[in-house]
Amino acid sequence: MTENPSGPRRTSPAHTRAGSLPAWSLLAAGVVAGGLLGGTYGLVRTPTYTATSYVVAVPTQKSDSATALGFAQAYGRVATQLAVLGDAQVWAGVPVQTLKSSVQAETSPDAPMVAITATSSRPELAADMADAVSRALTRHANDSKADTDVELRQFARAVKPTEPSSASAGVTGLVGASAGGLLGGLALLVRPRRTADIPGRPASVPSPATAADVHGQL
Repeated sequence: MTENPSGPRRTSPAHTRAGSLPAWSLLAAGVVAGGLLGGTYGLVRTPTYTATSYVVAVPTQKSDSATALGFAQAYGRVATQLAVLGDAQVWAGVPVQTLKSSVQAETSPDAPMVAITATSSRPELAADMADAVSRALTRHANDSKADTDVELRQFARAVKPTEPSSASAGVTGLVGASAGGLLGGLALLVRPRRTADIPGRPASVPSPATAADVHGQL
């Protein structure tokens, strides 16, 4: 019987340790790594603040509430247009492009009201931008009041925010942990499955009865 001169193949310690790790270790590692990355991002990023100003459309004696509601929807669509933002930049003290990227307008299908929301890394600037756009929109709307029979009035000025509207480090950490857990679960699904045929397993030794039969036939 010919023996293998190189001897039985041995499995490396690194391969043995990797194979002995429990399946949930990938999931746990993903959760921990994702939580750390998400929490760190929440700590180092610049917080943002949000302020909202409200204007309301009021019908004149020649109009009605339905007409005011319709014009409120129209004013909400033009609130972030260049004609309005061009005037608002003077009162806000920021370029038009800053207003365009930082200000949004929303309307309600039930109330003739327009909400002007601004975001900034400075709380006072967020309030100033929201009020500036509301003021400019009101001025443009009232220039054509004789034709629309609808007057736009300021309903509520923006209040300087005291807390950031961006997610805290705890929230971003939870989001990161969830994403890391998801990636860890996907890694569990796609990793190769362990089988009984592991490379490097020592060759099997024949039983004494089988060896005796072979010797008798020689």
